[in-house]
Amino acid sequence: MAEAKGPAARPLSPHLTIYRPMLTMMMSIVHRMTGAALYVGSLLLAWWLLAAASGPNAYAIFQSAASSFIGRIVLLGYTWALIHHMLGGLRHLIWDTGRGFGPAEREWLVRANLAGSIVLTIILWIVGGYLMGGLR
Repeated sequence: MAEAKGPAARPLSPHLTIYRPMLTMMMSIVHRMTGAALYVGSLLLAWWLLAAASGPNAYAIFQSAASSFIGRIVLLGYTWALIHHMLGGLRHLIWDTGRGFGPAEREWLVRANLAGSIVLTIILWIVGGYLMGGLR
């Protein structure tokens, strides 16, 4: 008679509990999160366009929401997510060409992605604030 065997010992597949978190891994996760945030942010863009097309009263409601403290924080986050996701896409485009896979290149690209998204967001808000008559 055959003995009953327990489950076969299976190798563990790589997972977050096995790998030590690295900047490239974290930025990959953030890239996915910003992509999801851009779906929600697109609703803001649609609201803005609909308000602009609907007339002064509808636009005043949007303007009131967007110029509030919370509204500005949301718009700042949307701006950063958009720029960060775009730069992450450029990083992936570079990788699609077969370049940038060395450890030093990967680290440089991911650091440039993070720093560039922060710096470009700040520059865009400063220039936008200046063109709109100053940040109120």
